[in-house]
Amino acid sequence: MKKGWPYVIMLLGLCVVLYPSVNGWLEDRTQDQLLQKAEAASRQPLDLSKVSGEAAVPDYEKISDLLDEGDGAGAEPAEADAKDPQEGEILGVIRYDKLKIKLPVVEGATKENMRSAAVHVTGTGLAGAEGNMALAAHRAHKTGRLFNRLNEAKVGDVIEIDQGGQTYRYEVDKIHIVEPTDVWVLDPVQGEKGLTLITCDPLVNPTHRLIVHAVLSDSPSSAAN
Repeated sequence: MKKGWPYVIMLLGLCVVLYPSVNGWLEDRTQDQLLQKAEAASRQPLDLSKVSGEAAVPDYEKISDLLDEGDGAGAEPAEADAKDPQEGEILGVIRYDKLKIKLPVVEGATKENMRSAAVHVTGTGLAGAEGNMALAAHRAHKTGRLFNRLNEAKVGDVIEIDQGGQTYRYEVDKIHIVEPTDVWVLDPVQGEKGLTLITCDPLVNPTHRLIVHAVLSDSPSSAAN
């Protein structure tokens, strides 16, 4: 063996060890950049022409498949700079302060979008409207990223959605563990303005879905600056 080979092997080993940390840093940076765009978008009127009116169940099934695949940690490297959502529209921002969740909300069930955002289930409602707004995100393998801490949700918690220049305040009223095929979680309750958060459960080798349901608790206020 040539003298230089041990150093090459050591360098390759170091790259393998450092890769998850570097990729995680890039993903955090991408999320932060997209969040800045979403915060700006949330202060503007929502362009409903860019929000799909397709049926909710097919989109949920696509999102459910992506949840089963996991957050992609250790897969292809994240981009260094945030890109606009691959398809759909930036709808606003979700804030769940108790769990330190603050994410852009985008429409478009793609692997790229779900790496850095909470994805709106196409065909479900929007914030503040009668119906059920459903949002899905991964439980990333890094503490505090995406919906990682959603298992800590409690009845009575406050969740806020910034959308269209308004802030909508929801209060958690139900928490479920369901089968991936239980599409009834998307169903609206007549006369209710609901919000449903969806992620995988358990964190490792998920077999079910964790569902956190909330209802609008008061009138909207101007979105946070």
